[in-house]
Amino acid sequence: MRYKSLKQCVDDLDRNGHLIRIEQEVDPYLEMAEIHRRVFQANGPAVYYANVKDSPFPAVSNLFGTLDRSRFLFRSTLRWVQRLVEAKADPVAFLRAPWRAMGIARIAFNTLPRKVRFGAVFKNSTTIDQLPQIQCWPDDGGPFVLLPQVYTEDPDQPGVMNANLGMYRIQLSGNEYMQNEEVGLHYQIRRDIGIHHANALKRGEPLRVSIFIGGPPAHTFSAVMPLPEGLSEIIFAGGLAGRRFRYARRNAHVISTEADFVITGIVHPGETKPEGPFGDHLGYYSLAHEFPVLQVEDVWHRRDAIYPFTVVGRPPQEDTAFGLLIHEITGPMVPVEIPGLKSINAVDAAGVHPLLIAIGSERYVPYRERQPQEILTLANALLGFGACSLAKYLFICAGEDNPHLNTHDIGAYFIHVLERVDWRRDLHFQTRTTIDTLDYSGTGFNEGSKVVIAAAGAKRRDLWREIPGDLALPDGFKNPAIALPGIAAIEGPDFKDADQGGKDAVHLAEALVSQSLDGLPLVLIVDDSAFSSRTLNNFLWVAFTRSNPSHDIYGVDSFIEYKHWGCNGSLIVDARHKPHHAPPLVEDPNITKKVEALGASGGPLYGVI
Repeated sequence: MRYKSLKQCVDDLDRNGHLIRIEQEVDPYLEMAEIHRRVFQANGPAVYYANVKDSPFPAVSNLFGTLDRSRFLFRSTLRWVQRLVEAKADPVAFLRAPWRAMGIARIAFNTLPRKVRFGAVFKNSTTIDQLPQIQCWPDDGGPFVLLPQVYTEDPDQPGVMNANLGMYRIQLSGNEYMQNEEVGLHYQIRRDIGIHHANALKRGEPLRVSIFIGGPPAHTFSAVMPLPEGLSEIIFAGGLAGRRFRYARRNAHVISTEADFVITGIVHPGETKPEGPFGDHLGYYSLAHEFPVLQVEDVWHRRDAIYPFTVVGRPPQEDTAFGLLIHEITGPMVPVEIPGLKSINAVDAAGVHPLLIAIGSERYVPYRERQPQEILTLANALLGFGACSLAKYLFICAGEDNPHLNTHDIGAYFIHVLERVDWRRDLHFQTRTTIDTLDYSGTGFNEGSKVVIAAAGAKRRDLWREIPGDLALPDGFKNPAIALPGIAAIEGPDFKDADQGGKDAVHLAEALVSQSLDGLPLVLIVDDSAFSSRTLNNFLWVAFTRSNPSHDIYGVDSFIEYKHWGCNGSLIVDARHKPHHAPPLVEDPNITKKVEALGASGGPLYGVI
């Protein structure tokens, strides 16, 4: 079905058993977010909130909560968009089988935006405080727009075909914002809106911003698509929607005429205010920082407007389904963009950007024993490739060593790498560089380090699946546990300061140097070894969100040789929570009890949560 509006989408989900309705009043302060989280965790349907406290507008969440539902939303167009991508990736194959291109021409036509004079969104106007004031976590700085489509144009190359449509969070109130007159505009490092803003500042001009909320679900999804710089997401939105993106211009702003709500405003040069905190997708709060402030001009909405939202937090969350669908669509392009690269996975459970795993070809010297050479070249290309440049840990291995290896079978991938890695050779650091804006494990805002771990060749060791009974730990270390084969999680002393942290890791390394631990190539120092080893997701979250490679990687019998750091024994990663880290997200227990009551017999969530 090709939706013309969000209401049409909601009604379709309702008819097909993909939606539940809550008619009783719900509170946008924490309660709606907790309902969403619980329904998502139960693999439940989309949720329609008919009566939002202190707002005249209904809301909907969990639209994209499962991959199957996301496919259902785009069932009329998804296969043709995939074929369009496949045709771009391998045009010769499509020339050999032209029948596979049926339908692509129509998709290509729909990618062209259509300018109109009027639209449903112009029917009514409102104010910011009338929108559902959804706050997801107790220490958030205020309510946020949680599925925005933020539209900007490049002042140097204006026009919708060069525009950016991105999902950058919008703080509606709180902090120092003047109610109904200002909202916070947050964007992270390496985002196209930053280029537009920089060009506006260079010209001494304000940046015009339009914020679209709702509309056909393809418009929302397009705002998270990792498209190349200069290629407008509006083009993709029309193709996926199966309907050209309708837009108009009002007061020099571009307006999505099929959106449910549109906020327009101006960012004046040099104007910033504190934005945040905000419970983010790494599972911690991103703290308050100075970000641009948007001076609000107009707020429009449809007569039948529905306010869509999501909730972010420690993965998996609804944005996990975004990532899976993006992989389905763009997967064929990976080897085209970086020849020799077979597969990549920005690991959702580790917060996406902290951990990237990849498989590449190793063909440089095929007549010799295989070792990392070509895959190091590929690693450098990856760290310069779009959002992959934000990776903090990049693991890459040679596909020739196991043609059946899959980057989405994460446990098997780590076993494969740890069976082959040589810590004397296979660690490659960037010690002072940029990392994700939301990652507080580094040395400052957007500042930290990276490490490439490249493994190729024959199996070197058998990995231990149990802690040896004779493992001797120094004072202050206890409760070793196997997180994955070859990976031990060991509780260390409480982390107090950086100097003490380094001494702890060195102390552990010295205690292990005399022990034969080849079957444990990776050792984590953690706060809670039972938690860290309980599930694969726990290991991934703790290990890669709580460590900065340059500061937190140590090794047994380590050395520096011509500026190359390595170790002869186990690699040690200090993955304890540290004083400079942001606090983790914790639900309000009173709200949790309130939502649990909705799942009791007779409640609107009975049988769902």
